[in-house]
Amino acid sequence: MFLMVVFTSIVHVFVWEGFSDHAKRKTIHGITNVFVELGIPKEAVEVLIHESPMKNWGVGGCQASEKFKDVKIP
Repeated sequence: MFLMVVFTSIVHVFVWEGFSDHAKRKTIHGITNVFVELGIPKEAVEVLIHESPMKNWGVGGCQASEKFKDVKIP
């Protein structure tokens, strides 16, 4: 009998709504590369990107939509 054990690393990334596809690709690739440099096969790395509206994100007691209203989301 052969038993195969697979370990998967799952990374959750929380970003503001509007994060571009290009930024998502770069994020996924960059995080995966960090794990690969640690000796973990890229096939064992999963990256989940969660988008949330800035108005639903609080920073220092304020909505991010107010606190960072001049910030351009990548």
